Amino acid sequence: MRYLPLILFGVMLNAAAQLVLKEGMRRIGYFTFDWANVIPIGLRIALNPFVFAGLTIYVISFIIWLLVLSRVQVSFAYPMLSLGYIMNAIAGYYLFQEALTPTRIAGICVIILGTYLITRS
Repeated sequence: MRYLPLILFGVMLNAAAQLVLKEGMRRIGYFTFDWANVIPIGLRIALNPFVFAGLTIYVISFIIWLLVLSRVQVSFAYPMLSLGYIMNAIAGYYLFQEALTPTRIAGICVIILGTYLITRS
C-alpha cells in the first residue's frame, strides 16, 4: 500500500499517453498500410505534436513503472494497470464521444472489484 500513489501515478500517465496518442492519430485520420504510404504517413506521424507528446508521456510512465517493479510484487502491481482501462473508457466517452454501453459499464465494475480484491490480499 505504501507505493500505491506511485502505481496510480504510473497508471494515470499510461492512460494519458494513450489518450494523447489517440488524439494525434485522430488528427492524422484513417490510413492504409502499404508501401506507398510508408514515407508520407510516417512523416505525418513523426511530426504530429500529439503523437510526440503521447510517446513522451508513455516513456515517463515506463520509467515510473520500472520504479514500481523495483519496489512492489509484480502480482500486486500488474493488475493495477487494469485501472487504465477504466480511465480510458471514461475519458474516451467524454473526449471522443465513444460508446459507454451497459456492457462496458459492467466490465468496468468487474475490473474495479477485481482490483479491489487484489489490493486487499
